[in-house]
Amino acid sequence: MAKGRDGEKRQSDQFDVPWKEIVEGYFQDFLAFFLSDAHNDIDWDKGYEFLDTELARITREAEIGDRRMDKLVKVWRCDGNECWVLIHIEIQGDRKMNFAAGMYVYQYRAYDLYQKPVVGLAVLADESIRWRPKEFRYELWGTRQSYRFTAVKLMDFAEVNLEHSTNPFAIVTLAYLHAKKTRKRLEDRFEVKWRLIRNLYQSGFCRQQVIDLFRFIDWVLHLPKELDIRLREEIVAFEEIHKMPYISSVERIGHDRGMEEGILAGMQLGRQEGLLDGEKKGRQEEAASMLLKLMRRKFGQTPDWVTEKVRSADLELIETWSDNFVFANSVDEVFAS
Repeated sequence: MAKGRDGEKRQSDQFDVPWKEIVEGYFQDFLAFFLSDAHNDIDWDKGYEFLDTELARITREAEIGDRRMDKLVKVWRCDGNECWVLIHIEIQGDRKMNFAAGMYVYQYRAYDLYQKPVVGLAVLADESIRWRPKEFRYELWGTRQSYRFTAVKLMDFAEVNLEHSTNPFAIVTLAYLHAKKTRKRLEDRFEVKWRLIRNLYQSGFCRQQVIDLFRFIDWVLHLPKELDIRLREEIVAFEEIHKMPYISSVERIGHDRGMEEGILAGMQLGRQEGLLDGEKKGRQEEAASMLLKLMRRKFGQTPDWVTEKVRSADLELIETWSDNFVFANSVDEVFAS
């Protein structure tokens, strides 16, 4: 278990926010993209079930490494047999020495508890070409143990193939890869983000799919305020031309809420300067609340000093920390300069 600055323990198996939502919402597409053999052998008409309670029994005792996201899913095979699929999604960009051991621990604990076949799948988002864990094994005095699992490397996907795919996880993979490439090239990030968003409308996705994928893209490819405003203007103009008010209608809700808070604060101050300051304060408070919420979901309960630090920061600093948060593995890395 990792410890925060105040010495309190936090859970090490917190789900990464955007991946959790997109995998749960589009699980069938997820398997079609990353593990097609399983997808083709599953009877989707019978549905599937995320076994979060059962997974919790496994993770309580399996403290191997920093678990970014694990899902235990019950599915039915086409031959009528029940099968449980253990899916371990690794979002962290750094290689880990005990990664394969962790996959093995989860597999044998799941099998031991439920006596069901368990399939391991690791989606690796790191940038190391040579790090490709796919097996845990040891041998001693005539005893041999070996466990192989499927490992998919995001960097192996060709961008041209991803751009022509209609699977939502092609967009997800593209967004994540571009986020890695454009960390310090904000204009490039703006251009690629706007291109990905435009492609959402042209890929045959329904309104809800466009909104869900936009949220992932927007979260991963975070932009500073000036570029973010510019992007919103492009989206509104594009949707008006094509008569597709998908994203702008959703985004306007958050914008109007910030405006309302700002107007109320401005009215209390009783002058135009107060109105502008109040609007900015409303955006700052909303951004601070969102960052704190995401940090709690990713790192567990945060200490008081974190809440105080975020709520007292200005909007520009919060946006910088929000950008750091996408790839942060700890609370301290969120605040790194």
